[in-house]
Amino acid sequence: MKILITGAAGFIGYHLTYRLIKEGYEVIGLDNINDYYDQTLKYDRLKEIGIDDLEAKSNNELIASNLFSNFRFIRMHLEDRKNLPKIFESHSFDIVCNLAAQAGVRYSIENPESYIDSNVVGFVNLLECCRNYKVPHVIYASSSSVYGQNEKVPFSVEDDVDHPVSLYAATKKSNELMAYTYSHLYGFKTTGLRFFTVYGPWGRPDMAMFLFTDAIINKKPINVFNNGDLERDFTYIDDIVNGVLKIIESKENSTQNKYKIYNIGNSKPVRLIDFITEIEEQLGVVAEKQMMPMQPGDVNRTWADVSSLKKDFNYEPITSIEEGVRQFISWYKNYYRLDDGNDSP
Repeated sequence: MKILITGAAGFIGYHLTYRLIKEGYEVIGLDNINDYYDQTLKYDRLKEIGIDDLEAKSNNELIASNLFSNFRFIRMHLEDRKNLPKIFESHSFDIVCNLAAQAGVRYSIENPESYIDSNVVGFVNLLECCRNYKVPHVIYASSSSVYGQNEKVPFSVEDDVDHPVSLYAATKKSNELMAYTYSHLYGFKTTGLRFFTVYGPWGRPDMAMFLFTDAIINKKPINVFNNGDLERDFTYIDDIVNGVLKIIESKENSTQNKYKIYNIGNSKPVRLIDFITEIEEQLGVVAEKQMMPMQPGDVNRTWADVSSLKKDFNYEPITSIEEGVRQFISWYKNYYRLDDGNDSP
């Protein structure tokens, strides 16, 4: 089976790519390696799967991994209508996993154009390629942010998602609508996954886990929004990847239910202040906290109802917050070469 993964240098994309390579799938990874956050982290992820950073900086060139014979990588924008179809002309994909997107709720308020270009234009370009080159199944990343200020918990895929409170959420809702249209018109299968606050090793520097750990280790204050009275369904990366792998391996891929959406989360929301406390305890440091008001585009609580994913694919998140935090801190210290006597990168 041959799989295209977009966003392969990103947090979730890297982990899924690595897992599929190990499972023996033939994988092509695509990423534009933008500068939304430190590109060094993206290049270092690629190094872990055998892509040299100097080669990875070249646009529109397919690069073979020097570690895995079943992996190749190409740097490309999904907005590139000229070159994107060439990948599909040269390769017959069984599944496309679209994890490429301009991420970040708060950043979408400041830079709306980048979200439309990447998340809307890029996604429809990808769907067009899948239509024209007969890809049977597209798995794509949606987001828990589509639920907006929904007060009914846990969030169900049956709930109303017509009131997004950020442009990022609006683009993800638009992806779901476009996927439905393409499944309806052209008959290929689309599976949308509403991710809930994913964290773990190699995570994004703009996410809470990274921000808090980095600040505490470097003896800097942390910003605690809404005085820590927020709840998030923190979901460890391995549980996410296991869930996506179950969908890829399912024999339902080419049968009925052409259009499906699932929540994929831990289904155990944790208060933000308790999450911070767990980081403090494992680092052995009490953070200096700056209590901040609620931010525009933010929501009070996320909580995933994952019953349909459990029913259809036997999805079962198993990683506790304690274990997940421990794994992230271990990776962080190793990545920045920290030890007990050196607490700054």
